[in-house]
Amino acid sequence: MRLIATGLLIAMIALLIAARLGQPAHPWLGFVRAFAEAATVGACADWFAVTALFRRPLGLPIPHTAIVPRNKDRIGAGLGSFIETNFLAPELVEQKLRALDIAGRAATWLAQPANAGFLAERIAAAIPASLRTIDDKQVGAFVEVVLLDQIRGIQLAPLAGRILSVLIANDHHHAVFDALLDGAARFAERNRDFLRAHIERRSSWWIPKFVDEKIYNALMTGLQSTLTEMRAVDNPWRRQFEARLVAFADQLQSTPNYVARGERLKDDFIASPLMRAYLASVWLETKQRVLADLAAPRSLTKDWIASLLLTIGSRVQADPAQQAVVGGWIVGVALSHVVPHRRELGDFIAGVVQRWDARTVVDKLEAQVGPDLQYIRISGTVVGGLVGLAIYGALVWLD
Repeated sequence: MRLIATGLLIAMIALLIAARLGQPAHPWLGFVRAFAEAATVGACADWFAVTALFRRPLGLPIPHTAIVPRNKDRIGAGLGSFIETNFLAPELVEQKLRALDIAGRAATWLAQPANAGFLAERIAAAIPASLRTIDDKQVGAFVEVVLLDQIRGIQLAPLAGRILSVLIANDHHHAVFDALLDGAARFAERNRDFLRAHIERRSSWWIPKFVDEKIYNALMTGLQSTLTEMRAVDNPWRRQFEARLVAFADQLQSTPNYVARGERLKDDFIASPLMRAYLASVWLETKQRVLADLAAPRSLTKDWIASLLLTIGSRVQADPAQQAVVGGWIVGVALSHVVPHRRELGDFIAGVVQRWDARTVVDKLEAQVGPDLQYIRISGTVVGGLVGLAIYGALVWLD
């Protein structure tokens, strides 16, 4: 555009010279001369104006030229102040963020499985590098302290009592009782020879062997029969076992002696070197498992992240109330963390411009507005020529 504008100026000078030379023989060339003369003046004036914005015309120290380089610091401060005042005002930020409907757009995007998977891949790809930059000793010590604090804050006996009450309420104690019966049956079956030999040793010498055998058979039959009867839900032994468990669960939660014993057991557990070593290794073990899972062809961590993102996106997309809540969070974060620092943002912009050298500022501004400024030169050339032509025509008419 600069070449075109400059070429037009040269063309007007050439046209002026040609018209001036040909006018004595062709008087009508006076109109061409008037046009070219005025166009040349307009082109030179606009060239001077445009050039004076960014540099000294022809390198001459003419006052009020090279405006941008001489005032770059003031331009930077003004730009920062302009953005601070006109773009980061609280009411403008809130209005713009609500108009953008960031929550709705993000939810619609996340509700697509492909998008949720893509974002999960990006998040998962950043996790290994983040984990490797962490000081394992510091994090391990922190995790140990946190876990120990959590364990110390739990009363062991009441917790065990509540867990036992839940198991009883869901009839899981019957499985325990049946497992005890199965164990007793297996014990008796494995020790048949021992029981037979024990009965024989305890029997008097004068009692015949077949009597000992009958006693043994009766004992085993009775034991097996009893174990079979105890499998019934309404068996008294089973009911007594349940009643004892219920009482024990209540005692764990309310009896001071049990509570104190639970606290002593917990303190011994915490003080155990094996326990402290395990707590210290929790972070390393967790980290290694996460890294190994992320490196696997089918990562459970990636699948979990993608599923979580998809669920969040679908729920927020389907619920305008949740969109309003998330949108309110976004606006709140901007108003509480961005807007209060708008002065710093303005100062940052001003500082960046101030650190630029004059040539950089000129190049950046010319890259943005230079073509339009060259259009002004072209327009000035044409408009100047037309004005000169009009004046010349008017003078001819008056004569």
